Amino acid sequence: MRALVLEDTRKLVLTNVPDPTIDKNGVIVNVKANGVCRSDWHVWAGELASGSNVLGHELCGVIEEVGSDVKNFKKGDRVIVPISGSEGSCPHCLKGQVHLCDSPDIPGFTYSGGFGEYVPVPHADRNLVHLPEEIGFRDGAALGCRVMTSYHGIVDIAKVRPGETVVVYGCGGIGLSAIHIANSLGAHVIGVDINESNLSLAKEMGAIHTVNGKQNDPIEAVQELTRGGADVSVDALGIAQTCVNAIHSLRKGGRHLQIGVTSKAESGYISIPIDEMLMKGIHLYTTLGLPVHRFDKLLSSVAQGDLQPGKMVSGEIALSDVNRIFEDMANFSNTGTYVITKFD
Repeated sequence: MRALVLEDTRKLVLTNVPDPTIDKNGVIVNVKANGVCRSDWHVWAGELASGSNVLGHELCGVIEEVGSDVKNFKKGDRVIVPISGSEGSCPHCLKGQVHLCDSPDIPGFTYSGGFGEYVPVPHADRNLVHLPEEIGFRDGAALGCRVMTSYHGIVDIAKVRPGETVVVYGCGGIGLSAIHIANSLGAHVIGVDINESNLSLAKEMGAIHTVNGKQNDPIEAVQELTRGGADVSVDALGIAQTCVNAIHSLRKGGRHLQIGVTSKAESGYISIPIDEMLMKGIHLYTTLGLPVHRFDKLLSSVAQGDLQPGKMVSGEIALSDVNRIFEDMANFSNTGTYVITKFD
């Protein structure tokens, strides 16, 4: 099959690789669409490790082959592959927290991902979700990890309520998803970025105000717009400045949601204003993935048109275009998100 193989830091090569194989509990998915995510970029840039040299974890497609013990899926089924896959026996899985599995099954990280024509999904009965006919493959891939993770964070973790103010720092894929989801809940959302094209897209996804962090002090702007601070802040980028600015943008009793993964500069550590957070009663939350049992609600919202992930897709690309997209990500010059739909 054709696949984009990571041969070295910042070096992806389009080549032929052997077709995947499965055991009796797995399936092979013919990938129809796969989103390009900043988490992939972190691996490409050498900032995050992966156990697979074929990346891609935002995929959907059609089942090509089914293992003998798989009960819930058959050849020809349209499916989406959640990033929060699991093996089922660890304490977290047994408590229903499958997104925190001690031995996770993650496409593009623990097994070959969607930067190839076919993907071998292990433990298929627990690691696949049927994709409704009302949702096209482009929209299915656009859900990616960005919408799944943002949905879990905004709805389940931060528990955003109608009428609350939410400020989102970083209007890339994750940030746009957070804006869209918070808006769908009836929140008043502010988007902060340094890219005017991303800010324009943020308004399309539901932001009522936007702030260009290059042209204005974003903390002052948010405090003025909200008359004292936002109820919820989101760092969707993962750099020290956006994380700390987001916390400073909160009112007393506010909630900060960290979605963005740090870059090499932070190496997993950000110094936060803990005394201010203590004195103002600020709560800190994080989010990762989405438990598979919550996908029904998410997909129902997409099928009904309440959430429209395809609106933030700037273009459909080929495997050969991914290096260029990653270079643009390094310069923060991307607008919206991209979905791979051409695999030859």
